[in-house]
Amino acid sequence: MLHLFTGLEFYTGLMLVLALLFVLFYEAINGFHDTANAVATVIYTRAMRPQFAVAMAGVFNFFGVLLGGLSVAYAIVHLLPTTLLLNVSSSHGLAMVFSMLLAAIIWNLGTWYFGLPASSSHTLIGSIIGIGLTNAIVTNSSVVDALNIPKMIQIFMSLILSPLVGLVIAGALVFLLRRYWSGTKKRRRIHMTPAEREKQDGKRKPPFWTRTALIISAVGVSFSHGANDGQKGIGLIMLVLIGVAPAGFVVNMNSNSYDITRTRDAAVHLQQYYEQHSPALSHAIAENPVDYSVEDKLHMPFHCDPSGALVGLNKVSTRLGNIRDFSELTPEERSNLRQMLMCIADTAGTVAKLPETSLEDARFLNKLRKDLLSTVEYAPMWIIVSVALALSLGTMVGWKRVAVTIGEKIGKKGMTYAQGVSAQVTAAVSIGVASYTGMPVSTTQVLSSAVAGTMIVDGGGVQGKTIKNIMLAWALTLPISIILSGCLYWIALQLI
Repeated sequence: MLHLFTGLEFYTGLMLVLALLFVLFYEAINGFHDTANAVATVIYTRAMRPQFAVAMAGVFNFFGVLLGGLSVAYAIVHLLPTTLLLNVSSSHGLAMVFSMLLAAIIWNLGTWYFGLPASSSHTLIGSIIGIGLTNAIVTNSSVVDALNIPKMIQIFMSLILSPLVGLVIAGALVFLLRRYWSGTKKRRRIHMTPAEREKQDGKRKPPFWTRTALIISAVGVSFSHGANDGQKGIGLIMLVLIGVAPAGFVVNMNSNSYDITRTRDAAVHLQQYYEQHSPALSHAIAENPVDYSVEDKLHMPFHCDPSGALVGLNKVSTRLGNIRDFSELTPEERSNLRQMLMCIADTAGTVAKLPETSLEDARFLNKLRKDLLSTVEYAPMWIIVSVALALSLGTMVGWKRVAVTIGEKIGKKGMTYAQGVSAQVTAAVSIGVASYTGMPVSTTQVLSSAVAGTMIVDGGGVQGKTIKNIMLAWALTLPISIILSGCLYWIALQLI
């Protein structure tokens, strides 16, 4: 970790450490803000005692972060173009980082205090967008260059669709259970609330297999939450390190000669593919870019012109052909290399989605794209473990406020065992799928919508006031976090 401070002044290094602590604090807040999503159903269906449920959530959040991968982390990182991160001074980078984190922390703490299950994902993404937009205004640059617009649209779609998916699927599951799992008295127990079962059987705990399903699905929600939201913390730390200490983090300095050769070979094979398919790809890839020289290409933003792909590939192949370790490159060369690799990988992804690209070729291009990014989309193990600890420890406190909202205030009636299972299975599966496909979804939105869906179908409806408050928090989270982070960043720039 000592190379973290290479080339940094003492003040900048101190601020960098403070920024990393802020990220971990944000992640701990995320833990107790979102823990209720995993424990509310098992607590209110009496499947687990609160203390055991919270401890279980903390443990499986930890493992979720460790095993969740990095696809969501870099969906967060790529919201801001690489050029913006690398072309600001250390003081401006720190201003960006602290403004973004303070905005996210303030809104998350506020919604938690009032017991509103607002989205930590929305908050973080809004804060990043606010930084990018404010930077564009201050520097009189294009909004298109200030944000990775395609990635932003992709993330917005996942955030918009995920609660609808939770609502519909959970409602459908509880409907199927009601229709096909209620033929006998024993089966009908799954459709009881704890109070109803106590009145009929003298027991409040769910039947054994129902209780098992509730606990396993709660484990799934906790693990999925760690895999998705934990990656956001990892992405935040990588944003901090790339923006403030780029010399040591724009590429993976621990890459060995095999990793570098793998990246270079991917560039060579991609260049060969473009040359072989040149006629069919003439509209997407041009061999002779008109407007840019080779050196210009090295300084182009992430939204690069795909016409320069062959020039960029040739440059990457040449630069990586003579080195065995990234320390052989200067910090500026590493930054340029990252920009070119991101540009080339982005173009390869675009070509893979073209209608004329066969399924087999698309798989080949996606594999090459993965190899190209293997040395720039990474996270050191100390970052992953730190985020896992912060998230899991955060789950141990503060869960009760939001849990009461989910467990008592969404539906007009108490939660049945079937509704708890349906909501949790829906949340665990949908968030898990999103995590491994690189989509940063909101655990809060998915679980709250799933509970609402089960209540609409099988619980006599929802409480209008609570739903209005939740929807208001969802609607306000994005604009408020954009404005808040943007204002904080503008104020910080005036003080620099």
